[in-house]
Amino acid sequence: MKTILVVDDDKSVRDSLKMVLEFESYEVLFAENGQEALRQLAATPIDLILLDVKMAGMDGLEVLQRVREKKAELPVVMISGHGTIETAVEATKLGAFDFLPKPLDRDKLLVTVRNALHQAKISEEYRQLRESVEGSGRFSERARRSRKSSLSSNASHRPMCAC
Repeated sequence: MKTILVVDDDKSVRDSLKMVLEFESYEVLFAENGQEALRQLAATPIDLILLDVKMAGMDGLEVLQRVREKKAELPVVMISGHGTIETAVEATKLGAFDFLPKPLDRDKLLVTVRNALHQAKISEEYRQLRESVEGSGRFSERARRSRKSSLSSNASHRPMCAC
């Protein structure tokens, strides 16, 4: 079961997201503000964050920056009732997966969540495959160097041609 952290200072938004996401079999955790979100992120494995832009104290863009510093690969979907194109562009530049306006459309929300989780899965598989290939590449390079070294040391022990 995938775990989604919903970060929004509006309880009604948190409650409606809980109902929609739990119906789709996601585990849903909540934070009312940015500081609480960062604490939960440090303590709990999270698969995706739904993050409000406008919150008291630390706003969503600042939380997004801090999430990127700690867990660059974690998908973050920004949500806002006060979103502008400039805010959406800024969030995207900071690494947000998507930007959804409030009131949230249930179908768009679920498609975005599925896409973000799918992309994160593919990215993780790619990272593992790359590490595997690079690891075998390093092994192959070491083996090639070792073989070359052994051939050159054998060559120094061969008798010279008396032609």
